[in-house]
Order: sequence, then C-alpha cells, then structure tokens
Amino acid sequence: MRARKRSQASRILNNLRIIDSAVDQYAIENNKKTNDPVGTADWTSYVKKGSSLYNTGSSVFRTAYGSQTVDQIPRVPSSDYNVLSDVAGTGFWSPYGP
Repeated sequence: MRARKRSQASRILNNLRIIDSAVDQYAIENNKKTNDPVGTADWTSYVKKGSSLYNTGSSVFRTAYGSQTVDQIPRVPSSDYNVLSDVAGTGFWSPYGP
C-alpha cells in the first residue's frame, strides 16, 4: 500500500512539473505577463495529447488542478497532499508543496 501511495505522489509531482512547463509555454506563445491567469483548457493544450492530464486536467485522485497563474508555481492540491502525507512530506513536494 505504501509503495502504491508513493507512486501516486510521484505521478502528481510529475504532473505539477508538466503543468509548470505548459503554463510557461502558453505564456510565451500568447504574450502573457506575470500574474495573468491561464485557464485549464489553455494549459492542457500544451501537454501530451491523449494523456490523462490532457484529458482530465486532474490528479490521480480526480482532483482538478484548475486554472493556473503565469510565473507562479502550481501547488499540490491540499486534499491530495493530505491523503499522501504519510508517504510524501513537505520536502518531497518542494517547490510544489502546499
């Protein structure tokens, strides 16, 4: 059970990295500036088509990552963090922590 939860945490962490890159790419291509909002449909268009993240914009627990903001690091959803806190503490999530 612990290994499964750690794998889920790793997947969420990887999703946050992908979202961060997707928001940056969207901002560059659309001349957005710091603190501009980026809707879910906008950043998901910059992730691999057909992937779970592209299709749902959600975590492995179906928690929506939601809209993001240019030049702000996406954060692990608090409900996901709470579920995984026994296998992935604050240090694990850096810099995407709660």
